[in-house]
Amino acid sequence: MSTLNVNTVEPAGATLTIGASGDTVKANDSVNVNTVKDAGGNTLWVSDGSGNLSSVDSAFGDALVLLSTQTASDDTSIAFTSDIDSTYKEYIFKFININPATDNVSFSFQVNASGQTGYNETMTTTFFEASHAESDAGGVLGYSTTYDQAEGTAYQVLAGTIGNGADESCSGELHLFSPSSTTYVKHFYTRLNEVLYLDYSIDMYAAGYINTTSAIDEIDFKMSSGNINEGTIKMYGVK
Repeated sequence: MSTLNVNTVEPAGATLTIGASGDTVKANDSVNVNTVKDAGGNTLWVSDGSGNLSSVDSAFGDALVLLSTQTASDDTSIAFTSDIDSTYKEYIFKFININPATDNVSFSFQVNASGQTGYNETMTTTFFEASHAESDAGGVLGYSTTYDQAEGTAYQVLAGTIGNGADESCSGELHLFSPSSTTYVKHFYTRLNEVLYLDYSIDMYAAGYINTTSAIDEIDFKMSSGNINEGTIKMYGVK
């Protein structure tokens, strides 16, 4: 086998063809290109030469699609009233440093069925938590009847008795499944960690179902009393 050493190979026309149909072309070193296409001429991705991609084919990428981000600044609630539809079978809401304006309050959610208002859909839920204090007290794991519901229409607690200090907040996520189904009830589960107003770390778990076969298209998050001082909620669709 002969070896051809060159610094530059340029096409005679608009296209440089390397190999024939069915051949395998190997590169033992790097191949530097900005636009990558498949054999059918479909663009897989485009780089700007600095590592930033655009025109990325939908077959690539994370399963999570960021749909909306909302950041509170002393707001009564954070509501997502669009983008919850049949596009995705699962929606994830991520809570980042949700800090209440009022001490010793609960962070909670409710939903609206399509065409409804008031955020008062019927739920049956379950709730348990694990706690441990900065003083090394606690170390308790148990079910909470305070925060569950049996065919209730109240806002469902996600994290209870949160402190409002500068170093106190809650973070976690809620998973909502098939909200656009008109056949089944809507299942969900949540997990959040909070700094209790008495300086405890509490890992809180809630789960249940929204007892309606109507589509759910709106969701609201608020404190049991007072405003949401600070915090960010991101809504993702899962491919």
